[in-house]
Amino acid sequence: MAPILAGKTSEAVVTDLVGQLGNGLVHIRNPHLDLMPEDNLYHFGLGTKTHNLLAMFSDVKFVCVGGSANRMKAFALLIRKELGFESDENDIADICAATDRYSMYKVGPVLAISHGMGIPSISIMLHELIKLLHHAKCRDVMIIRIGTSGGIGVQPGTVIITDSAVDAFFRPQFELTVLDKVVIRGTELDKELIQELLQCSQEISQFNTIVGHTMCTYDFYEGQGRLDGALCSFSSQEKFDYLMRANNAGVRNIEMESSVFAAMCHLCGLKAAVVCVTLLDRLQGDQINTPHDVLVEYQMRPQILISTFIKKHLGLNT
Repeated sequence: MAPILAGKTSEAVVTDLVGQLGNGLVHIRNPHLDLMPEDNLYHFGLGTKTHNLLAMFSDVKFVCVGGSANRMKAFALLIRKELGFESDENDIADICAATDRYSMYKVGPVLAISHGMGIPSISIMLHELIKLLHHAKCRDVMIIRIGTSGGIGVQPGTVIITDSAVDAFFRPQFELTVLDKVVIRGTELDKELIQELLQCSQEISQFNTIVGHTMCTYDFYEGQGRLDGALCSFSSQEKFDYLMRANNAGVRNIEMESSVFAAMCHLCGLKAAVVCVTLLDRLQGDQINTPHDVLVEYQMRPQILISTFIKKHLGLNT
């Protein structure tokens, strides 16, 4: 990584680093890390001195992240079966077992990690994941967030491939306060990867999959216009009008992680995509009343799509 240059602002240093993209490596945007004798990935229970990250992770090509630890374990088990690994459920190892913050499973070139709920939780995970991939000298990594969401004007069970992660004002940006300054970052996702995923969904044709904008909020209740939280300062008509404005702006689902995910992956040279299933249509209500077995099937849909995509990339589809 390029050293800090005398007389240059932090923005200028970042601009210098952007020019280093192109060799397939994952690029961190922090020149201070070069001065550290050790990098402790605290929330993963891993570190550059305590673990041989190169030996453990250098072959990783696909990273799949999702909110629920149980869901990501289920995805790892699915990938293991689809890739032809022989073993039973009890022997799958959580690499982050030394901590209770996140769970991580590795199956060949596939890494599955939980990120919790909301922007702060996924942001912490991404900082340490990106550093891990950097330390392991991983190349040409694709990272996909798979999860659940609330739909806007779409049938429950619809899978949404995000083409633009937008904020609550429908702007394609992520806003963060750094020290006492507001930093605005773009939320660009990889267009080629989006098209590959859409093509893959059309080939398996097991469920309805569309491409649309995803709105990322900082809150599940008031921030998403729900009428059923402990606090609510707006009418049902105001809620409906807002969701219709979102729908007219191209928003097809709402969740709480996509904007920071897109911003951080783009800055670090990672090909990224977001694939979420809708559990309800927010124009029809706020609470999820779908039977549990149906919800389980819905939640498997992004996993089926991504596992099929990975097999196709590895030449394993028959």
